Amino acid sequence: MIPRYSTEEMDAVWSDTSRFARWLEVELLATEGHAELGVVPPEAAARCRAAAPTADEDLVERILERERVTDHDVAAFVDVVQESIDDPAGSWIHYGLTSSDVVDTALCWAMRDAADLIVDAATGLLEVLVALARAHADTVMIGRTHGIHAEPTTFGAKVALWALQVDRDRERMRSAREQVAVMKLSGAVGTYSNIPPEVEAFVGDALGLRPVAATQVVARDRHAQFLYSCASVGATCEMIAVELRHLQRTEVSEVQEGFKPGQKGSSAMPHKRNPISAETISGLSRVLRGNLDAGMQDVALWHERDISHSSVERVILPDSSQLAFYVLRRLRRLLEGLVVSPERMRANLEASHGLVFSQPVLLALVQSGMTRDGAYRVVQRSAMRSWDEGRDFRELLESDDEVDDAVLADAFDLGRSLRHLDRTFVQLDSIDLRRGEPRR
Repeated sequence: MIPRYSTEEMDAVWSDTSRFARWLEVELLATEGHAELGVVPPEAAARCRAAAPTADEDLVERILERERVTDHDVAAFVDVVQESIDDPAGSWIHYGLTSSDVVDTALCWAMRDAADLIVDAATGLLEVLVALARAHADTVMIGRTHGIHAEPTTFGAKVALWALQVDRDRERMRSAREQVAVMKLSGAVGTYSNIPPEVEAFVGDALGLRPVAATQVVARDRHAQFLYSCASVGATCEMIAVELRHLQRTEVSEVQEGFKPGQKGSSAMPHKRNPISAETISGLSRVLRGNLDAGMQDVALWHERDISHSSVERVILPDSSQLAFYVLRRLRRLLEGLVVSPERMRANLEASHGLVFSQPVLLALVQSGMTRDGAYRVVQRSAMRSWDEGRDFRELLESDDEVDDAVLADAFDLGRSLRHLDRTFVQLDSIDLRRGEPRR
């Protein structure tokens, strides 16, 4: 991931030093698991642990240098580790294992840790959304369908629905975490022909990863589910961002992104305050969806394995983790600094001359005895005049001989339109904002 969208927390999960540290721990645990069974001499396993190299930049460079000879990253890694430990103990490193045993176990370990970060970031965003929804539960605004004024709602109800969707994304990521928090140390085609299942169980228990049946590799539908969860996070954040972009348009001006001292909205036009965070989130969500497509194509591999997935995953798994985490935090910052204009929302609602009450009027006329089609035509007739002539909708209805004025009072009651919104907030209250410790 380019530095612009990288985060320190995700960098720590996906860096080369972290990757080799995970590989090394898998190798050392496997050696110790063999020692538990009496296959490896206990003193040799202890020596491997004591003399193992430190996973730092120097180790990374030594492995990369060796890989220029071996043209195989795991083989280069094993050579360097064995050399650091020295024989005879070093010869027990990688005993009975195939490359994918180490790589896939470490990769699932990394995805699990990345999922924990994303879940935590989603919870942080939820905290802001829930507070914003409650603060604006009674902030009346116009609801829009097809971009056109429809009926009244509140800004709080809009935000509450965003929160409920983010909560569903959080649950999807938790589910994906369970699917990727797995491992395999079952050998070349997954048959345990050269490694006992007890070693796999030993390593899995130490790492908090669940052993699963596999070929030479862990099935890639698990990775695809993780990528889908990342893409779903992006889609939700984009949904919110697109709405905020629309509400920030000059003609609407119902919200604005925060604008810090010294910030410039344009290199050419000093008056500009552009929705840069929302637009960035929209753009990055496209990358997340593209990565999902690549991940889905990685599911189908030849026979017990090939490496067509490997090069893809080196890019899309770290990048999707980074971007899902980044957009959640970027959106949180956007919402924390969001400027909301209740006055503008109310003015925009009233700008359509009362047309937002056309459906209650229609229903009132039907209730008074009109046929639905007849009532529809009466209401539509006045509505079109209101649009075209900029006249008050209710006044036009009251001047219509087919309309009984007595039935209109309740239809134009704003409180009537919003009286059931508490149902949305009941669901909002069900969101669990406790963070707690990541499950292991």
